[in-house]
Amino acid sequence: MGVFAEYLANIDNPQHRDRTEEVLAWVTKKFPNLMQKIAWNQPMFTDHDTFIIGFSVAKHHLAVAPERAGIIHFSDEIVQAGYDHTKQLVRIQWDSPVDFSLLEKMIEFNILDKTDCSTFWRK
Repeated sequence: MGVFAEYLANIDNPQHRDRTEEVLAWVTKKFPNLMQKIAWNQPMFTDHDTFIIGFSVAKHHLAVAPERAGIIHFSDEIVQAGYDHTKQLVRIQWDSPVDFSLLEKMIEFNILDKTDCSTFWRK
């Protein structure tokens, strides 16, 4: 996992490491045009130098950050998937399945919504 190898190696819990690697590998395979990046000590994916989605590891969950616009747009689907969320991130509990179709929708939404975005974050 090239860019993410050191990040993954520093995840102490092997189950958390495996789940995180699974998700990052899935995004890489599904969206090969996205650039992999580590910023703010978190793995993320960008498109034309604009943020698309990021991930971080917490004690009880994998945090998914599709920016606030992604949270607002998919709020109902996030809850239907059994996840809770804040204004900035979705929490996927370690013992919950990953809803890859929802992740795909969030990534596709950000790619399309940020096509003409010239900044890293939405303004």
